[in-house]
Amino acid sequence: MRASTPRESTLGELRTSGHRFETVKEEIQRNLLDRLRSGRPRFPGIVGFDDTVLPHLERALLAGHDLVLLGERGQGKTRLIRTIAGLLDEWTPVVEGCEINDHPYAPVCVRCRRMADELGDALPVAWKHRDERYGEKLATPDTSVGDLIGDVDPVKVAEGRTLGDPETVHYGLVPRTNRGVFAVNELPDLAERIQVSLLNVLEERDVQIRGYALRLPLDVLLVASANPEDYTNRGRIITPLKDRFGAEIRTHYPIELSDELDLVRQEAEFGPDVEVPDHLLEVVARFTRLVRESTAVDARSGVSARFALAGAETVAAGAVRRAALAGEDRPVARVCDLPAVVPTLMGKVEFEVSEEGREQEVLEHLLRRAVAETYRRALGGADLSGLLAKFDSGETVESGELVPAAELLRRTGPVPGLARIVERLGMSGESPGQAAAALEFALEGLFLTRRLSKDDTGTYSL
Repeated sequence: MRASTPRESTLGELRTSGHRFETVKEEIQRNLLDRLRSGRPRFPGIVGFDDTVLPHLERALLAGHDLVLLGERGQGKTRLIRTIAGLLDEWTPVVEGCEINDHPYAPVCVRCRRMADELGDALPVAWKHRDERYGEKLATPDTSVGDLIGDVDPVKVAEGRTLGDPETVHYGLVPRTNRGVFAVNELPDLAERIQVSLLNVLEERDVQIRGYALRLPLDVLLVASANPEDYTNRGRIITPLKDRFGAEIRTHYPIELSDELDLVRQEAEFGPDVEVPDHLLEVVARFTRLVRESTAVDARSGVSARFALAGAETVAAGAVRRAALAGEDRPVARVCDLPAVVPTLMGKVEFEVSEEGREQEVLEHLLRRAVAETYRRALGGADLSGLLAKFDSGETVESGELVPAAELLRRTGPVPGLARIVERLGMSGESPGQAAAALEFALEGLFLTRRLSKDDTGTYSL
């Protein structure tokens, strides 16, 4: 929630209040140190980087470095960059109406310097929230110098100003983020001549526009992201630009399964009424890690964290669909909702050329492994004799993605020890949906460990 805007509205009032001018990097350093000392979260919402990436990032910010985050797709680079803006002060003063957010104590553009000379302490002051001090550009081949730095504004020229007048400049994204944080995503995708335009911004802290004798000292923290494969001399990045960044920081996919699970729980978007039990989220997390580690998958392209999020959301959607068709009140996801994940996610994975034509087979195998590993972890030592006894007399149980929970329980009949299974899976068992989810997971685990059989219709038997 935003605090109220400060009241000072002129330069004189700002001086009287005791406000002190700081550069963006000094401001970030002060606020980061304050959070380090107090133990408050420095980068909220970032999962799995506490002992690896964040210490390097904190050192870079405390050193006042512009920086590059290097990592494969879906490692949270952009998310991490956006949290850096949270280290800015909530409100900062700017000269009212300034296109490049000049500080009232030290205006740099021609307009604001003229106003300061004319008005003195009556110079009007406005306040900008930190959310408005972050700029971002996804690098694309068609990005121009005008987009990033600026260009001549033909409208201003048509109004009668001469081409040599600095006020004919239309500022680009970087100057407009003056006194803030600017991010360039996928930096190597910028054409080389556009990369050259950033050299002055990073070293001399000024900009040049179409040969103007225009010195515009910028106060900005520049952060970029890149794929390590492209961020090399052999890739698509010019060496002088690499040299001007103060720090290169490597990101990574979640190292621990618990981090992958926390990420899915935090980021996946389910409907308000659908329940996805923890054991199914664990299956999705394990599946993601198995795909990432598979020799059939191109390791250079990576497997994004969005793979796991889309998988969990697909599982939830299967439960919602079943509930709508079968008239269930509260959807609860089950093992039968997992197979739909494979065709949904296949386009998110780059396979090795040798696996062409086997993509679906590879993913289905890895999904079965993920279910089996989760079963062994959750129910490996559980007493399932009561459930197995149901099949001693040749009985069968048919399940499927459209079989409602109550119907699955009716077909199975009373199962000794089912309450204990539900409990071990971390559910309360207060609804038929939860009981059915636990039952079906146990049945699938028994099938994958070869203690039960299952045919193509989803019928389990001994």
